[in-house]
Amino acid sequence: MSLDPSFVGRTYPPTAPYQVGREKIREFAAAIGATDPAHHDPEAARALGHPDVVAPPTFPFVITMAANRQIVEDPALGVDYSRVVHGDQRFAYTRPVVAGDELVCVNVIEEVTNRGGHGFLTTRTDVSTVAGEPVVAVWSKLVVRGEA
Repeated sequence: MSLDPSFVGRTYPPTAPYQVGREKIREFAAAIGATDPAHHDPEAARALGHPDVVAPPTFPFVITMAANRQIVEDPALGVDYSRVVHGDQRFAYTRPVVAGDELVCVNVIEEVTNRGGHGFLTTRTDVSTVAGEPVVAVWSKLVVRGEA
């Protein structure tokens, strides 16, 4: 089944707020081998001008992957998640994610193409504070493999 290009521009409702915890940041940093003290020690982060520990640059993937369920579970779009391969990821920061942030995500479908029997879906997730302050935009390209 090919993906419907008419979904380009579709925006989904904001997600429930995600409370960024200090321990989640530390766990994520440890899991990816990020040893910068600003990811682990509040005093080291404060010395750099941050209010608390700073998340590694790829940390928003934790939040946006969950938020993207709105898209992949949209029955009208018809993504067969068992056939999905992650194709690309990029981030454009307004400011770093820090412990104590309460973040919401808004998903937008930016591109839908079908080539060689495969569907290509590019999403943008705008991550902001509950007060509306932009934090980071995250683009993700999913490839929905066609049947062999």
